Amino acid sequence: MKIMEGQYCYQYPRPAVTTDCVIFGFDGKALQVLLIKRGGEPYKGSWAFPGGFLNMDETTDEGVVRELEEETGVKNVFVEQLQAFSNVDRDPRGRTITVAYYALVNPEGMNVAGYDDAADARWFSLQELPPLAFDHGHILRVALHRLALKAYLQLNGIERVDERFAEFDLKRLQQLIPDKI
Repeated sequence: MKIMEGQYCYQYPRPAVTTDCVIFGFDGKALQVLLIKRGGEPYKGSWAFPGGFLNMDETTDEGVVRELEEETGVKNVFVEQLQAFSNVDRDPRGRTITVAYYALVNPEGMNVAGYDDAADARWFSLQELPPLAFDHGHILRVALHRLALKAYLQLNGIERVDERFAEFDLKRLQQLIPDKI
C-alpha cells in the first residue's frame, strides 16, 4: 500500500458499499412495503427500496438511517440488519455490495414523500407491487422470509418477544405474508 497526497492507494480495486432498507408497514389489516421512485439513473423512474451509497465516515447502521430519512422523511424507526447482497452484476454502475436492513412499522399517520434523489415515496400492497430496480425483488423475498421466521419464532415461544414487535398481531401478520412474490 502506498500513501499518495493523503489518499490510500491499493493495487486491488474496491467495491462500493450501499445500504437498502425494506420497511414493512402493518396496520393490523394489511401488509405493505415502502418504496421510492428513483429520480436518477440507473433505473430512473423505477421503484426501489430507500437506500444509497455509504459515506466514508459512517457505519452501515448510520448510513441506512440517513438514507431512509433523506429519501422518505421517515425517522426514528428501529431497523435490523438483514444481510449483505453481493452478486457481481447487481448494479450497472459497477461492483457494489449492499447491506440490507428491514423494519416493521405501523404506517398510520406516517407521512412519506420523495426527497433528495427520490422522485416519490409511497406504500405499496404486496399484491400490487411495481417491478423493482436492481436486485430488490430478491432482497424483498429474503426480507419476507426473515419477517415470517421472526413472527413464527416469537409466536411459538422459541424466541423472546421483541418489544418492537409486541404491539403487532403476529398471527395476523403471518397470515398476510405471501408464500411467493
